Amino acid sequence: MTAKKSTAHRSGFACLVGRPNAGKSTLTNALVGEKIAITSDRPQTTRHTIRGIIHRPDAQLVLVDTPGLHRPRTLLGERLNDLVRETLLEVDVVGFCLPADEKIGPGDKFIAAELKELRRTPIVAIVTKADKVKPQRLAEHLLEVQELMESNDIIPVSAVDGFQVDALTDVLMGHLPEGPRMYPDDELTDEPENVMIAELVREAALEGVRDELPHSLAVVVEEVSEREGRPASAPLLDVHVLLYVERDSQKAIVIGRGGSRLREVGTKARKEIEALLGTRIHLDIRVKVAKDWQRDPKQMQRLGF
Repeated sequence: MTAKKSTAHRSGFACLVGRPNAGKSTLTNALVGEKIAITSDRPQTTRHTIRGIIHRPDAQLVLVDTPGLHRPRTLLGERLNDLVRETLLEVDVVGFCLPADEKIGPGDKFIAAELKELRRTPIVAIVTKADKVKPQRLAEHLLEVQELMESNDIIPVSAVDGFQVDALTDVLMGHLPEGPRMYPDDELTDEPENVMIAELVREAALEGVRDELPHSLAVVVEEVSEREGRPASAPLLDVHVLLYVERDSQKAIVIGRGGSRLREVGTKARKEIEALLGTRIHLDIRVKVAKDWQRDPKQMQRLGF
């Protein structure tokens, strides 16, 4: 490891990149110690850069979680890739996530080639999901990553059991420049609450659906307001959300027979949002069709992309 030691306070930004479903969001949550990025077993879940903030007495690391770099098939995919590239130019260190339970493939090589263009930015190769393979396979994978990347820092981690998460924090912080604290000690993210609410609803809606549906889901928070007439000791927030899909058949999947699946989505999302906001909420989710919105610039802009 090449991270420099210093008694001066350090602060800066780190970006986690990797192909879709490489474990970036789960690792972000593990590093921060709280849930700030949505996770799913479906690729291309993250659509916003989520800033998670890690506080230590001697350093403050701001983590930027991005969509997975991939070969785009839609206008949305192109914009997500552009978002990643813009972020890479603005951070102090990049963490390249490669899952231990999958062989290095074309997607990883595509990203490695992109990262080689970053001449001055340190790259830390992070082998995620180390808990999913046996030690011998992990050692083999580390050698394969070494051949792929010209990085002095290669570290295996597991966000599930915490294996080497603190060690990874040490390495990332070691690459930060000297600087003052940028955020208060109790702040874990600077992501707007409405964006977090929308992401939690989308995470709940992604569970157990067909492979094509995650790319077609978009969530917009229409309104968050305090319920009038409630006692001060028992406040209630009304949260109104629109969940967009691209086809009527997808709408039927999200709603389920007799509305059963949408009720499950609402129950799961409500618990997560209440934990986020620290208060009880009434969650109203309506499902609408925005035909082929991923390929329509005007609709994408209206949906926040």
